[in-house]
Amino acid sequence: MHKVINQEIKQIINACPEVGRILEEYNIGCVPCSVGSCLLKDVVGIHNLDPQREATLMYRLEKAIYPDRNVPKPVVDMTKKSAPKEITYSPPVKKLVDEHVLIKRLLALIPSVVEYTETSVKVDKNLILKCVDFIRTYADKYHHMKEEDILFKYVDDKAEIIQIMFKDHDTGRGHVRQAVEGAEKGNKSQIKEHLLAYRDLLTQHIKKEDEILYPWIDRQLSVTQVGEMFRKCSEADASVGDELPKKYERFIIELEEKFLEEVTK
Repeated sequence: MHKVINQEIKQIINACPEVGRILEEYNIGCVPCSVGSCLLKDVVGIHNLDPQREATLMYRLEKAIYPDRNVPKPVVDMTKKSAPKEITYSPPVKKLVDEHVLIKRLLALIPSVVEYTETSVKVDKNLILKCVDFIRTYADKYHHMKEEDILFKYVDDKAEIIQIMFKDHDTGRGHVRQAVEGAEKGNKSQIKEHLLAYRDLLTQHIKKEDEILYPWIDRQLSVTQVGEMFRKCSEADASVGDELPKKYERFIIELEEKFLEEVTK
């Protein structure tokens, strides 16, 4: 098993699809991942399972990979029930999680923006560009840049999971460029395709960060590093001023009110 846990997860799943099905039972989503070059040991380690669940998972994986091998069952204390682990964050990471909340409010509005665009006589270019401005300024420059320039520097930024996050950011920027092009051309189908694709991408991206990546990074930080990160993030926020996040929160509130009115008409 030592040799296998140091193999890339996609190779293992391709050779033994049952591994993918078992991982999905544990909410470890390696099957749909487009990269899949994380090592099996890292895939398991980053999810921070409690010892009993991890031992059972590794037993099941080994049995799936080596069905003819006599694999000893792990000793599991059935009197101890594994309660779901509550995720806690250090103060600077909690600030990033809180910023996700506003971004998710925009993501929730994208289907309404798309429906409004499809049913309108002509494309409301101003509406699309305001949504793009939120994405490019708040989600990307204000939030993602703190991840890329500060948070990710506290771990190996060549690590596969970090590279996946960078790739998601770049893919999202590509969808935004296409949505802008669609707005400029009045191409409703192009706007729809890329705004919805952006929504799907960022929804999964934020879930991975909140539930997996951020806790994994937090577990590796010393008290000194947490304080240093807090200072760097605070300085980054101060460089743009308090008005920027307030401006985009007002925009989201206006957008929510607009589409609430559309629904109640």
